[in-house]
Amino acid sequence: MPIIAPSLLTSDFLQLANVADMLNKSEADWFHLDVMDGSFVPNISFGLPVIERIRTATTKTLDVHLMIVEPGKYAEDFKKAGADILTVHAEVCPNLHRNIQQIKELGMKASVAINPHTPVSALENVIQDIDMVCVMSVNPGFGGQKFIPHTIDKIRALKHLIKERGLSVLIEIDGGVTLDNAAAILHTGADVLVAGNTVFKSADPIATIAKLKSL
Repeated sequence: MPIIAPSLLTSDFLQLANVADMLNKSEADWFHLDVMDGSFVPNISFGLPVIERIRTATTKTLDVHLMIVEPGKYAEDFKKAGADILTVHAEVCPNLHRNIQQIKELGMKASVAINPHTPVSALENVIQDIDMVCVMSVNPGFGGQKFIPHTIDKIRALKHLIKERGLSVLIEIDGGVTLDNAAAILHTGADVLVAGNTVFKSADPIATIAKLKSL
């Protein structure tokens, strides 16, 4: 069964306590938390204080996605705030292997995200050291964008690399996931679906999560 990670970026920030309660009652596996700095991506979202509060509201996995420059400066702070998984972008980490080591030494699972223009080959020398790859299926920075079709080819290539190496690295897809394309994404080899608008703009988020989980 797929891992479902609703992205709180498109939830109602005035109702975060209710959002957390709803996700706790749902079949969602993880909370996906997008941290944006207005530098690496053209938007600013939320940071440590919000994650600290969300941590007190759930026992589910906090999947923290750092869309920020110099993520190594803040890794320990995000661990203290309650992150279980920490994702950094390959594009902003000139010493990516060091970042991965830091995350794991802090006791979190290490994930690396790649933007739509970044090839799977960029991960060939670190794939064995990480727990998950977050494949961006939209350009990062805003919720509600449409899924970029060539992501399917990247999932296929990434799955081949993981199998070829005999690894158990998860593939997470972030951006434009809908009830219409989720099955194809999973069939190609994805393990984790990040869903923002699909969940939080639906009339019945709990039912929508259940539908994604059943695919």
